[in-house]
Amino acid sequence: MKAVSVSSAAISNAMRYSQTRMQVDLVKAQKEMDSGRVADTGLALGARSAQAVNFHRDLDRLNALVDSNALVSARLKSTQDSLGQIVSVTQDLVNALTVAVAGDSPDSVTAKSGSTMLQSLTTILNSSMNGEYLFAGTNTDVRPVEDYLDPASPAKAAFDAAFHARFGFTKDDPAAADISAADIESFITDLVEPQFLGAGWEANWSNATDQTIVSRIALNETTPASVSANNEGLRKAAMAAVLAYEAFSGNLGEEAKSAVARRAQALAGEAIADLGQLQSQTGIIQNRVSEASTRINTQIDLFERHIIDLEGVDPYEAANRVNDLMAHIQTSFALTARIQQLSLLNYLT
Repeated sequence: MKAVSVSSAAISNAMRYSQTRMQVDLVKAQKEMDSGRVADTGLALGARSAQAVNFHRDLDRLNALVDSNALVSARLKSTQDSLGQIVSVTQDLVNALTVAVAGDSPDSVTAKSGSTMLQSLTTILNSSMNGEYLFAGTNTDVRPVEDYLDPASPAKAAFDAAFHARFGFTKDDPAAADISAADIESFITDLVEPQFLGAGWEANWSNATDQTIVSRIALNETTPASVSANNEGLRKAAMAAVLAYEAFSGNLGEEAKSAVARRAQALAGEAIADLGQLQSQTGIIQNRVSEASTRINTQIDLFERHIIDLEGVDPYEAANRVNDLMAHIQTSFALTARIQQLSLLNYLT
């Protein structure tokens, strides 16, 4: 019979190796307990791990769409609020022009209404969100409209140049009092209108693009997600404000000012109608985005259930496994400490 010696060092090393393995298993068990899913998908699922990868990829795409839709919804809400403000200031201008047509308002009050609307319109159209201009179309990093009241404004210079070219003097000249209603209406139609409703708008006023931002709100659905400052309703609102400001801050006669006030009043009314339609269109898009997000969230729930079916673990079983491993590791530590205290010297003494 052959005797085999076993040293305390060999036993201690075996215990340390066992501890290392249990600690690795403990890390995996804790991960499964915290996440509710297997720690190693490939090891647990084998050939079905490719299916799990596809589910995770599709889930990430859907979550990205939901996040994107949240930004689109926020942009559209800000746009709706801005359009509502523009409609409000335009209505204020209509009220001021109505009084001016009746001849019951000082010129300074009507001119002030026009300049106030121009200031508000410029501020609102140049508003931004997350560093992107709301009304710039696809040029989201460029300020959409120039300030007409700025002394260096090209739009203001174009209007003054057109007035001088047509009549031979400025609107502040005393001779402006002799301009007839027919002449001022012809001037508005022939020279002023193209500056707003024609090529002059993009040349002197707007840096925005006609093309608006198009966002993907679902895997197979896209939608316009912004409003351009080049919208006709916004152009009409700006033209009405300029006519009110320029006509009632110069030396035009009563007949000419009344004609301008009626034209500006009509333009402002058309602008309000156009902007109301634009608000309706924007509201429809908001509903589309909301409904798309609802559908996507339903798909997300479905994918998460499939993933749990593939990768899910029993939380109670995972917790029991963690507790068992911790108890074994503690016991192993205690035994290792006892073995390390064994020595021949202690035995002899």
